[in-house]
Amino acid sequence: MSSSEIQKTRVINELQGFIRKLLQDPRILDQSLEIARRHVPEGNSQEIMARIANEISDTTSVHIPEDPQEHSEADRLFLELLREVVNEEQALY
Repeated sequence: MSSSEIQKTRVINELQGFIRKLLQDPRILDQSLEIARRHVPEGNSQEIMARIANEISDTTSVHIPEDPQEHSEADRLFLELLREVVNEEQALY
């Protein structure tokens, strides 16, 4: 198995675990979106995304490392998706 296949498998496994958490506690999505709605208008810097990640970790059962350098591909994907959803919501108004 190549390193890229190993990486893809790792991301898929992490996303499966995350989706399992969402199915067990659907409030995570509402809480995460609310946090993102408060912070995304501040910009798209790594610092703001870290602030979103830290608040999600503090208020839900989802753990995202405090240091953005330690974010996994799945962490970055989740944060990016939150940002996109909030931006799309704002574009509708």
